[in-house]
Amino acid sequence: MPELKVLTAFIDHPDQKQIDTYVANGGYAALRKALTTLKPAELTEIVKQSGLRGRGGAGFVTGSKWSFVPKDPAIPKYLVCNADESEPGTFKDRLLIEFDPHQLIEGVILSSYAIGCNTAFIYCRGEYYKGLSVLRKAIKEAREKNFLGSRILGTDYSLDIIVHPGAGAYIAGEETALLNSLEGFRATPRLKPPYPALVGLYGKPTVINNVETLCNVVHIVNKGAEWYQKIGKPKNTGTKIFQISGQIRRPGCYEFPLGVSLKEVFEQAGGMLPGRTFKACYPGGSSCNLLTEQDLSISMDFDALAARKSALGTASIIVMDDTADMVKVAHRLMQFYQNESCGKCTPCREGTRWVVQILERMLAGKGAFSDLPLIEQICMQMAANSFCPLAVGAAPPVQSAIQAFKPEFEAYIKRNPHAAEKPKMKISYPYL
Repeated sequence: MPELKVLTAFIDHPDQKQIDTYVANGGYAALRKALTTLKPAELTEIVKQSGLRGRGGAGFVTGSKWSFVPKDPAIPKYLVCNADESEPGTFKDRLLIEFDPHQLIEGVILSSYAIGCNTAFIYCRGEYYKGLSVLRKAIKEAREKNFLGSRILGTDYSLDIIVHPGAGAYIAGEETALLNSLEGFRATPRLKPPYPALVGLYGKPTVINNVETLCNVVHIVNKGAEWYQKIGKPKNTGTKIFQISGQIRRPGCYEFPLGVSLKEVFEQAGGMLPGRTFKACYPGGSSCNLLTEQDLSISMDFDALAARKSALGTASIIVMDDTADMVKVAHRLMQFYQNESCGKCTPCREGTRWVVQILERMLAGKGAFSDLPLIEQICMQMAANSFCPLAVGAAPPVQSAIQAFKPEFEAYIKRNPHAAEKPKMKISYPYL
């Protein structure tokens, strides 16, 4: 299946970030169309009919998400763009922000109009210094051309967009933790329900969408829901930007219709490095079960990967070849989640740290045969009892690595002549 560039059609144009170039390439035509011919409810219905699902990982139907927002015009509403791209292996939002910022801005304006919002926020990863600069300049240009601000394009609709840099916390990618951060508090998740669509930013109804999701809205308005439905598969419509990193010839972003096979994505990325063979990959960022060689023909869409007990997530494919040590991979990933845990709940704060210490002991040649079932038990408790999705996503990469490559873990354990003995867990706090 060949690439189909919709969101990335003008990414390689050297001046696409400039508003005049964006307009010359058809930019802001969707905004003019929506404000002059569509009511907010009609725009919401078009997006719902298109079948667009959230591209931030959860895959919820975007139009349905918007429809949950109260329609009372007297109630202030907010739209928040989640650009806090911190999952290992993710970099698609950065590409869109840095090289085609007006596409995102137009998507934000359209989506804000649909839900009756007059103030929108773009919560951007703080380390994206270039992206933040590009976004702020683009917003200034949009205001000067009256695509933003008061009475946009001479209509009664007004909108202001505020760019807010994050502070480097992975947990801020969780939507309610992001809202706390926007309000000036520590980025820790909130209890749900109530959900943000009813009680969100400053206690008001709030829609939170990912960068890629909002960019899709532009093309749906321009070309229609039927056009969008014809791309991809039923219930998995449209294109997806697949990010490929790791031990592959040409790491990068590749845009395909949903339903492309994993093998076809690999082929577009040049295949494996010379003399290497494919071993495994995490298909949706690190927070999912890994895939192995038997999965190369799998359809890369939300439902097929869910049926495989994995996830499409953000379509961030982290590739490992036959030289990869899966024990070290599991240790490094759990180390990341340990470092990024907000510490609010015990299963995540303690569970991630326990698994890291067990794997460190294993790598040091002091593992025990009881360690593998212990890791499984800890991971199950983390997934079942944690407050937010962080620990739920931390468990699968380790569990699936053990399941698929158990002999590698056992080989480390067998280096210990006392592996049959049950070790005493020494709980250490290196930061104290």
